[in-house]
Amino acid sequence: MQPSQAAKKAFAIRLKDLRKNAGLSGVALAKTAGWHKTKVSKIEHATTAPSEEDIRAWARACGVEALIPELVAEARQVEAMWTEWRRVLAMRQPALQLSAIREYENTQLLRIYEPLIIPGIIQTFDYAKAMFIVNARIHGLPLEDVDEAARNRLARQYLVTEGRGTYSLILEAAALRIVYGDAQTMSAQLDFIEDLTAQPNFALGIIPFYTPRRQLAGDGFYLFDEAEVRQEFWPGAYSSKRPEDTMYFGRMFNMLREHAVYGDQARREIASARDGLHGELEATP
Repeated sequence: MQPSQAAKKAFAIRLKDLRKNAGLSGVALAKTAGWHKTKVSKIEHATTAPSEEDIRAWARACGVEALIPELVAEARQVEAMWTEWRRVLAMRQPALQLSAIREYENTQLLRIYEPLIIPGIIQTFDYAKAMFIVNARIHGLPLEDVDEAARNRLARQYLVTEGRGTYSLILEAAALRIVYGDAQTMSAQLDFIEDLTAQPNFALGIIPFYTPRRQLAGDGFYLFDEAEVRQEFWPGAYSSKRPEDTMYFGRMFNMLREHAVYGDQARREIASARDGLHGELEATP
């Protein structure tokens, strides 16, 4: 279940608890609010999202009018957690990349976990371009935008290379081996990552293959200070500024860090990925 859906479920459970605490059946609440009797069940099972007026009517029926501002604010926050790509990509990939720079500039500590790809802030131009070509094909976007989108993505990279802020990244070993673009693109990307490990503000952890796991490998996430967490999925993106969510992902990051190797060991993982890449090329007829 995606985090945004889990948040919707949690909000629905809260509404259900308010109804039960008021001693109302679903049918009684629906009658009081002037709804069809099935509406309460749909809201409580998170199959129908309540409107703000629905929330106000629910609170009044349960005798908790004082909670209306809090409930409405929570519902708005839950609704904002999920953004479909088809909505945001209407502004085109280059503009979307520029729109993200300010948040990176305002972040003192950026923690990133990625299981399958190289994070955007440390991508080379050619790797980023290859990623945008993939995105364009998935979402039916114009291929002529990919060069500009890649340049705009790299516009935030100075924050790492010039030592502005602190960056702590954890990558699964697979992220070093899944090729986007061609072998030359991937080799250059690995070289760039290895060079970055010398940066005093940049910590790179690699979780090697065959590491005995005490924590599941999962979807990647970005944690901006303690202020916001973001995840990207095929259909859209999740974000949350709720303290309980950022604390949760902070704990997840710390648990994943226990599996990672750093320093010379991380550089050996990068070298191993590079050697494997070159070996595959030599073996290809």
